[in-house]
Order: sequence, then structure tokens, then C-alpha cells
Amino acid sequence: MNMTIDQRGTSRVAIIEGDGVVIGSVQEALDLMADASYNGDAHKLLLDKANVAEDFFELRTKLAGDILQKFTNYGVKIAIVGDFGGYDSKSLRDFIYECNQGKRFFFLADRAEALDALHAAD
Repeated sequence: MNMTIDQRGTSRVAIIEGDGVVIGSVQEALDLMADASYNGDAHKLLLDKANVAEDFFELRTKLAGDILQKFTNYGVKIAIVGDFGGYDSKSLRDFIYECNQGKRFFFLADRAEALDALHAAD
């Protein structure tokens, strides 16, 4: 896993890049938040959809809810970048839509748009 920091003013976003799944469990999400905070002084994360376990996108597993609750508890914002159009679940589409209306969690198609959303979310 590689972490780079994108900074605009005082806003710092940790861009996480890696091969394979980086967040596959609640503990891995907690470890990633701690790493970004400690090593990057960042409380905003951006990562690719490919770095998130597929179970996250199956809402019945409750993995998304459990992980995003930890992000909320620790005041960390996240953007996941990728193509989410391939999912048939109306519940997931609704979930993504609702997240994108807020200021904490974003599911966006491109990195520039995700960085803009994260930097604006203070």
C-alpha cells in the first residue's frame, strides 16, 4: 500500500493506492484510519473501489454500515472512486445516492471529483 497526501490549504487527503483489497474488514478500516492520521496527519481518505472488499457493496453483509460507522465515530471522511453502475441492487444505488448528498462519504467516478468533494467537506 502507498499513501500520498493531497493538500489544499489546511485540508489534507490521504490518497491510498495498492494492489488488491486494502479494506476488507472493520479492523483494516481502523488500521487505515490510524495510519493516515499518524503518518499523514490526514482525516480524509481517497481510495479506489478495487481496494475495497466486494462484500462492502453487498449491503446485507452489513460490512459497509459497520465500517462507515467507524469512520463517523472517528470523524474521518472517505471517497471511494470507481464505476458503481454494474450493481443491480436498488438498495445500494439508494445508499450511494444518499452518501453523495452528505459531507462524509462519497462514491464518485473520478479522482478529481473525489478530491474536490473531500477538500470541500470540512
